[in-house]
Amino acid sequence: MKFLVSISGASGLVYAKALVDSLTKLGHDVKIVVSKGAKKVAEHEKCQLPKADYEEDDLSAPFASGSHRFDGMIVIPCSVKTLGEIASGIGDTLTSRAAEICLKERRKLILVIRETPLSLIAIENMKKITLAGGVIMPASPGFYSGSESVDDLVRFIIGRVLDQLGIQHNICMRWKE
Repeated sequence: MKFLVSISGASGLVYAKALVDSLTKLGHDVKIVVSKGAKKVAEHEKCQLPKADYEEDDLSAPFASGSHRFDGMIVIPCSVKTLGEIASGIGDTLTSRAAEICLKERRKLILVIRETPLSLIAIENMKKITLAGGVIMPASPGFYSGSESVDDLVRFIIGRVLDQLGIQHNICMRWKE
């Protein structure tokens, strides 16, 4: 399968790296776009970002067109700024344009929101995305799996994203397994 992973300027870049690594190890074609905000956050989180295939202002990238064949898109972590742009149909970045493509072409769009608490505006934007066919996944790991490290909690979220994509995996423990 072919996916676009967009890394926005929210905290939690470790989720993006783990997802890219997992999809790649499972044999999927992964292309990456990294926002300017993500680059700034990476400095604070001391996180090595995956190498970008496209710049966020590259509206000539294949993913900016509905005729380009791909299976879906994951924005991880997704800032409320990016959520708002997508919910409002503002397609002035590759991320917001590709997300609009996913919604209009009925392809899988997953936004892994990494923000708390949430304003009513953010909740309304999540509602818009959900009604348009997207999936909102707050980065809220389950603790029932006996997690012993931050990596275990990250794997839980990545496993749930892979579940939403319909990808078989054994990355995280499931309830009562």
